[in-house]
Amino acid sequence: MALIHGFHLKNVRGDVLGGLTAAVVALPLALAFGNAALGPGGAIYGLYGAVVVGFLAALFGGTPAQVSGPTGPMSVTVAGVVASLAAVGVPRDLSAEQILPLVMAAVVIGGLFQILFGFLRLGKYITLVPYSVVSGFMSGIGVIIIALQIGPLLGITTRGGVIESLTTVFSNFQPNGAAISVAIMTLAIVFLTPRRVSQWVPSPLLALLIVTPLSIALFGDTAIDRIGEIPEGVPSLSIPSFNKYLPIILKAGLVLAVLGAIDSLLTSLVADNISQTRHNSDRELIGQGIGNAVAGLFSGLPGAGATMGTVINVKSGGSTPLSGMVHSIVLLIVLIGAGPLAEKIPTALLAGILIKVGLDIIDWGFLLRAHRLSLKTASVMHGVLFMTVFWDLIWAVLVGVFVANMLTIDSITETQLEGMDADNPLQASNKDLPLPEDEQKLLEDCSGEVMLFRLKGPLSFGAAKGITERMMLIRNYKVLILDITDVPRLGVTATLAIEDMIQEARINSRKAYVAGATGKVKDRLSKFGVQGLIDTRKEALQAAINELKNV
Repeated sequence: MALIHGFHLKNVRGDVLGGLTAAVVALPLALAFGNAALGPGGAIYGLYGAVVVGFLAALFGGTPAQVSGPTGPMSVTVAGVVASLAAVGVPRDLSAEQILPLVMAAVVIGGLFQILFGFLRLGKYITLVPYSVVSGFMSGIGVIIIALQIGPLLGITTRGGVIESLTTVFSNFQPNGAAISVAIMTLAIVFLTPRRVSQWVPSPLLALLIVTPLSIALFGDTAIDRIGEIPEGVPSLSIPSFNKYLPIILKAGLVLAVLGAIDSLLTSLVADNISQTRHNSDRELIGQGIGNAVAGLFSGLPGAGATMGTVINVKSGGSTPLSGMVHSIVLLIVLIGAGPLAEKIPTALLAGILIKVGLDIIDWGFLLRAHRLSLKTASVMHGVLFMTVFWDLIWAVLVGVFVANMLTIDSITETQLEGMDADNPLQASNKDLPLPEDEQKLLEDCSGEVMLFRLKGPLSFGAAKGITERMMLIRNYKVLILDITDVPRLGVTATLAIEDMIQEARINSRKAYVAGATGKVKDRLSKFGVQGLIDTRKEALQAAINELKNV
């Protein structure tokens, strides 16, 4: 296996240009995510994360053109970790530097979990999360980002989750006019910048370059909160604190791992689509895990595959991991040389950028149309959205996946049991599964004394309940024919249900046949000792007529 997945030197110019462009987009977002996750003083740690995760995930990952770094879901989760630590007694007034060792312990553990996911080959299962759950989760993340930025947008310092943050805003409602002015200027730039301009200079970076000097000229250094002092030079190795609050840290690490895996692999699918390549899910998890584990050792915010950065990278010419590494190297150069300039960035400006990010994350297209497709799907999506915002990120996904899969099984079961919907064999056969004329004639010759049950599709445990519920109907007929001609796969639970139905027929002195079983389905029924197997439905109908004549 090659050290770097998808690496080659045939597109150096495109990779350098793509990485440079992605870095320009990533710079303001990394600062904004760091500030959102860790509060005052936290912006620099977002940049650390972008440098470390971006480089190592590209080097060891499995998606050639992917750009990684801090993302909305990951920054929201880190903010949740800070809130969880506060809930168990960590003082709320600690600065980012003081609470950092505890948070970084969770980041390291999250990275190790992701590496484990990759070695266990769980990548293909993570991407099987239903779209209704993914949509609700991502929209919930967008709502959280917006809610958490309302305070900074108004110049009000807040901490904690959505409810606590909004409560603080309303209870200490003393908006800062200067902060609001900065936020309005920022929002105007990120929303109104013409597309032909943003193609060359991304609107978030344009806001940084225009609003920061304006804020200094109009309001001075003290009227509004700013990023503040940024450590000079590259990030240094710092061993996180694993001794305190270990249960909270372990849980937070698992949440970061799962959400980072989902976020990264969904972005990998986007990268595949626009670059016409195919990623390696398990290798991508290992790469992201290495990036996050090392980022935690260098006080970097955890990251994942960044959709915006990845799309811009590919469209700018990037196609190999070199582009992701170039993106990180450019950010490292900025980190070393532009620290004093970044110190003057107002937090209200970062809040304005994040408001735009939050609105972009919300899946408006599906959110506004889901009810037209299916009320069940819409309910799952809205349920996950509300659980994400007001309860817990990981439980929102788990509950959403469980409910969505139960609804899917119910829908599949209805299809599997279409031929068992009525107790009238002629009605059931003519409804959605018409018989060939010769077989229909044989069934009519039975004079309503034969019950024909027809099943189709792979029979899972969901179909077993439907089969069991219809057992009592056997008593109304002299012969039972269970047609499984269109069943390619038979689960264990459904096999036992079929066996019970045959036994129920015999207990009630009824004749029972199982028609159409072939291949593995027939082998399984034979191994279970199910009697009355007949090769075709027509032969079973003929056998039923003979049985009725002998009665």
